[in-house]
Amino acid sequence: MTVDNCRNILVRGVNWIGDAVMTMPALRGLKHADPDAIITLLVKPWVSPLFERDPSVDEIIIYKDEFAGIPGKMRLAHLLRKHHFCRAVLFQNAVDAAIITLLAGIPERIGYSRDGRRFLLTRPLPFDDRVKRLHHIEYYLNILSQSGYTASYTVPWIYLGINERVDARMRLKNLQRPVVALNPGATYGSSKRWHAERFAGLARRICSEIGGSVVIFGGAQEKGIADEIIKEVKKQESGMSDLSGAACPSPLAPDRCMNLSGGTGLRELAAFLSECDVLVTNDSGPMHIGYAVGTPLVALFGSTSPELTGPVGKDATVIRKDVDCSPCFERECRMERLDCMDLISIDEVFGAVQKRIHTERAVFFDRDGTLCEDAGYLSRMDDLRMDPRLHALTRLKDHGFNLIGITNQSGIARGLVQEEFVREVNTIFIEKHGFKGFYYCPHHPDEHCSCRKPEPGLLHAARADHDIDLKQSFVVGDKDSDMRLARAVGATGILVESGQDRSPVQTDFRAHDIEQAVEIILDNC
Repeated sequence: MTVDNCRNILVRGVNWIGDAVMTMPALRGLKHADPDAIITLLVKPWVSPLFERDPSVDEIIIYKDEFAGIPGKMRLAHLLRKHHFCRAVLFQNAVDAAIITLLAGIPERIGYSRDGRRFLLTRPLPFDDRVKRLHHIEYYLNILSQSGYTASYTVPWIYLGINERVDARMRLKNLQRPVVALNPGATYGSSKRWHAERFAGLARRICSEIGGSVVIFGGAQEKGIADEIIKEVKKQESGMSDLSGAACPSPLAPDRCMNLSGGTGLRELAAFLSECDVLVTNDSGPMHIGYAVGTPLVALFGSTSPELTGPVGKDATVIRKDVDCSPCFERECRMERLDCMDLISIDEVFGAVQKRIHTERAVFFDRDGTLCEDAGYLSRMDDLRMDPRLHALTRLKDHGFNLIGITNQSGIARGLVQEEFVREVNTIFIEKHGFKGFYYCPHHPDEHCSCRKPEPGLLHAARADHDIDLKQSFVVGDKDSDMRLARAVGATGILVESGQDRSPVQTDFRAHDIEQAVEIILDNC
């Protein structure tokens, strides 16, 4: 099959929220293979919000209830036929996906040969033992690689607008930090759920021992679990007394606990999770949303396998117990006891939460136009002009700030700058000016990656590597993208007006140069 001869592609997405998140790298790979291709995603309405701002998706067709049954499938096939798709890529495993795309007259139909649908596909892909052992992110990427596409592994990313992030931040602003999200549900079944009374005990310790707060999330059908946790907290609270006589904050105080179970849409949930300091979660859809918005998390696994569906990225801890019957993949425990979850203690989870709470302060600096002269695509040492005021940065280090560089370097993807040269320049700041790290995005803007500013991927990587509390940090740069990055993570933005960006920019502070930026930071820390 020649990959680039078809530019009108239908993707049949999956029906579970967590699985939908795990298809995102494959969608990105499909778009990256041919940026001019039109990618249309056919999905159920409850997962479609995840893709609303995804630049890899050009159009979304909702698989509505009216398309159920034979008459409904004929109506859907008729609708799809009008789009004149030349290829269907089936992430969904069901025979239904193959039937509909056949009825729609789509000439190329690609998917795994399983569920009795081999004869309906023009390119049935092997579903063998190797494929069965793949993490599900790689499972969907394998569809592309086995079909002639070049698809690189990336971490799933949900694209949130700054307004969505800020709205969630304002809703949570009265809670004591660190804010720990609790996701006690799991739609699949009770065998994936840690016990409600242990979530309650964890909530008490978060509030009383580290002075934080908790937010409980879940779907409408899981509201009862959240109510059970609140009830259990009340019971534990009434059964305990503070023997020291000191005031002990109640986990149920308004600044300590917020119950949003059943009260958020999918994009609201993603935005809320992006604003929390840590997420404690069962293996569930919100777990996948959590790492796909960059939230540090602690994932509890019982009946399922983290090797297949576990969280990915730098900032995740998985807790599971080595028991003979796990993973069993059962919805309910057939042994009438849940050893895989019973053996996970509050102490262990609380300890993992403490390790995921980041406490260091940092100042993130843009490079070109801020730390050094913007030479366009800097590609020669002869053109490197350092800002003569960099000596002022030692004052920030003296006050306990980590200095970290963040820079977009699309010149690498454009073939204008050697990546080794970028690393060499960045190393100068580390070795001569005391920077803790220097992070760069090598991608072209058209790739819409999670690490190109103003997306916060670079900051998330630095947070995981250097224990950075982003909301207690600063971003200093000369461009609007730097200031939007600051707003995206809740950091304080300082626009250095010596740069080339003269457009109106929303920022917290403005500085004439690096030296004044240092003064502003020290006056506001």
